Amino acid sequence: MQKILLIGAGRSTNSFIEYIKSKSEANDWFLTIADQDFELAQRKASGHPRMEAVSFDVRDEINRVNAISKADIVVSMLPAHMHIPVATDCIALGKHMLTASYISDEMKALDERAKEAGVILINEIGVDPGIDHLSAMKVLDEIREAGGEMLLFESFTGGLVAPEHDNNPWNYKFTWNPRNVVLAGSGGAVKFIQEGKYKYIPYHQLFRRTELISIDGFGKFEGYANRDSLKYREVYGLKEIPTIYRGTFRRPGFCRAWDVFVKLGMTDDSYQLELEPGMTYRDFINLFLAYNPNDSVELKLMHYLNIPQDSELMEKLTWLGIFEDTPIELEKASPAQVLQKILEAKWTLGPEEKDMIVMFHKFGYRLNGENRMIESSMVTLGKNQNETAMARTVGLPLAIATSHILNGNISTPGVQIPISKEIYMPMLAELAEYGISFKEKEVPYKGY
Repeated sequence: MQKILLIGAGRSTNSFIEYIKSKSEANDWFLTIADQDFELAQRKASGHPRMEAVSFDVRDEINRVNAISKADIVVSMLPAHMHIPVATDCIALGKHMLTASYISDEMKALDERAKEAGVILINEIGVDPGIDHLSAMKVLDEIREAGGEMLLFESFTGGLVAPEHDNNPWNYKFTWNPRNVVLAGSGGAVKFIQEGKYKYIPYHQLFRRTELISIDGFGKFEGYANRDSLKYREVYGLKEIPTIYRGTFRRPGFCRAWDVFVKLGMTDDSYQLELEPGMTYRDFINLFLAYNPNDSVELKLMHYLNIPQDSELMEKLTWLGIFEDTPIELEKASPAQVLQKILEAKWTLGPEEKDMIVMFHKFGYRLNGENRMIESSMVTLGKNQNETAMARTVGLPLAIATSHILNGNISTPGVQIPISKEIYMPMLAELAEYGISFKEKEVPYKGY
């Protein structure tokens, strides 16, 4: 019997657990679900004969080592900063490990030790990062194998509301951690390269520098730059590429409206506000505007940011309820935390509402003296508030990779991300069986 240890039982684990459960008998697998919340782990195990729940605290070294020693493979769904002690134990005990988190410098430093121990340690194997790597590397390798020279690579992913439940002026609802959405882009200047020129976008300009893209059957999306695109030049074997850009999708109009919150300073998480008893949403907005006892909050906001009164932007802001006298009911919080509370009241998926994941890649290249371009896109819908596309596209890649490691199809040791043919070929084939597949088409070359 092969034993799987899943550390963390959050919402993104549902698809992982269902996949392992469905194949556990045929493959002789046993799954241990470990979480600090023992009752949550028990609910996820659901009394299945090939599953058990255990209480787990990653800071308890004896308990951690004991749990890992009993497993053949460990899947860590802990916050990213908690992976290192787990990874260190996995290497010492000769156990393979998977995470969906971005690979850290501390994780990279374990590469030689993992190779010496024969341990496979794959990071970034969720949706983005994850499925984006699998799908991009497939096309990049095909272009290179045909003798093509890469000129341009762009990649976008968005977690959005499904079209049939897109019923608010922002065309958006939370499909993943609301805190991460509120703080998106605030971690420093975004970096990319365009026509051989390095480009940097500071946070206060990020949501005004967008690109419009159409996807067949799903209309238009706007993309804004995401993190540091430059690090993917070496990862993807694109060190000489003139243009590389990674971004996040929203529907058109979202970014301009979100920029209001950025400009006002409402996405700042670096300090705590003193919130007076009875303070309302309207009072909160007024905190960031100049004192003028004669003008309304709405008028001051429009004057400050040069927003026309009949603008769709004002419609979006008004719809959120930010000008209403709704009590905040928080004693102390950062501006970002108050904004998150306001947004959660309006942007939460209803019980039967669906989300969708949209992914898009653009590959510009030169082959036989001719400039060419391939566009690759994937759209997948969730089922409801609990079985979301976001959770499925995180959980399924982890489960499929677990299966292929246990069955010997993925065997190269070391700390890595899923960019080798050994990983992406079987994984893309199996993801397609679950409706997660890419449509590729040749289009006229559109460089810069």
